[in-house]
Amino acid sequence: MTDAFVPLAIAATFFAAGLVKGVTGMGLPTLAMGVLGALISPLAAAGLLLVPSFVTNVWQLLAGPSVAALARRLWPMMLALVIATLAGSALLASGDTGPTTAALGAALVVYAGYTLFARQLAVPARLEPWLSPLVGAATGLVAGATGVFVIPAVPYLQALRLERDDLIQALGLSFTVSTLALSAGLAWRGALAMDGLAVSVIAVAPALAGMWAGQWMRHRISPAAFRRCFLVCLLLLGAEMLARPFL
Repeated sequence: MTDAFVPLAIAATFFAAGLVKGVTGMGLPTLAMGVLGALISPLAAAGLLLVPSFVTNVWQLLAGPSVAALARRLWPMMLALVIATLAGSALLASGDTGPTTAALGAALVVYAGYTLFARQLAVPARLEPWLSPLVGAATGLVAGATGVFVIPAVPYLQALRLERDDLIQALGLSFTVSTLALSAGLAWRGALAMDGLAVSVIAVAPALAGMWAGQWMRHRISPAAFRRCFLVCLLLLGAEMLARPFL
């Protein structure tokens, strides 16, 4: 592998990951880690993800009209998510996350497959005040243990039956809070990898370009097509997580 190939591969990977995130609101870290892990060490790949993931999450959060309303609605979930992520980050800082990540991938495959071919789950409004902090705490523990932010937050937010753009923005809120909380937890434990930070900053440009292209595509597809695309991406993300320990 030539020295010139790696920067081009990194740029192409972040553009593709940004494209998926622009369309579905998620997938940048998982897709980028899956590809970059075959080119460089997992620790180096995680360091490259730091800045592009944060910047694209903040853009996703702010690129809509409902950020204040969503924050008021979801603050119990976000508060529980922060506390649980800080507590759970000890697991990610200290050990092998392969088996846990694989189990989460299997759960995501089952959920996405069921929702694709069966009636979509819905959370009754009366249960939301109770479920939101529980889901936030569970997501935080999972994120702290594995670095994966999607379970159970993504299925839960989808089950709230939010409008398409509100769902994308809610995912941006959840991922932004998760990224900040996990970074703080790992830094607190002296386990935050800062190698390659300069390359991570440079990787923001292709990630943002891909995300812009993905957002352009999202606004030109129907809600039904968006839902199918969203669930198929969940299915693929779960499959990648399930297979990751064996690659």
